Amino acid sequence: MHIQSIVNLIEEDLLPNINLIVESPFDPIIVINHTKSWRTIGSGNYAGVFEHPSMPGMVVKVYGRNKEEIKNEMDVYKRLGEHESFSTLYAYSDNYLVLKKLEGITLFNAVINGIAIPESVIKDIDRGLKYAKTRGLNPYDVHGKNVVLHNGKGYIVDISDFYKKGYCSKWNDLKKAYYKIYKPFFLKWHPPVPFIVMEGVRKGYRFYKKLKRGNSTCFSSEKSL
Repeated sequence: MHIQSIVNLIEEDLLPNINLIVESPFDPIIVINHTKSWRTIGSGNYAGVFEHPSMPGMVVKVYGRNKEEIKNEMDVYKRLGEHESFSTLYAYSDNYLVLKKLEGITLFNAVINGIAIPESVIKDIDRGLKYAKTRGLNPYDVHGKNVVLHNGKGYIVDISDFYKKGYCSKWNDLKKAYYKIYKPFFLKWHPPVPFIVMEGVRKGYRFYKKLKRGNSTCFSSEKSL
């Protein structure tokens, strides 16, 4: 499908028929989708993500607030170029991005569903983050909910904070947990772990880091988190 046709489809069919509602600056936006052919596949603090059957392998990320963030994300994708660990930017406007769709399940949900996470996934992510650094970027806010597993490969699905300065320990902490707990005790049998347990671990981790450092797990000089 030609890029101009994709842009027309987005601007004539998608954008006029969706509402992105902000209820709290700390929670994901609420997506109301009135279209018949676009499917909502996710939402975050700034944007909703959609796909259309005529655009296989692509998704559209529509920003609902903080339009400065889309400029930062565009710049990150342009600096990354094409790399197997990340999505690719195909087109953009002042409020949406057209991106390559990355298939897979998040590491967070893989643990919940009892899906084995091979060590190759961790190494793939490390290679991707190392590459990002060579492009002058700062891998920031990488965690189990924005890294996916697909056919034994690891991919990073959210790079929107890679422009920030500062230090974020989340990925290094996840790796420590993988090698000290998951690999020796869970990998061979990989039993499902209830969601409530995983949420408890996630919240306990954030509380522990806050007590230890008196702040967030990530320290950005761009803005408070």
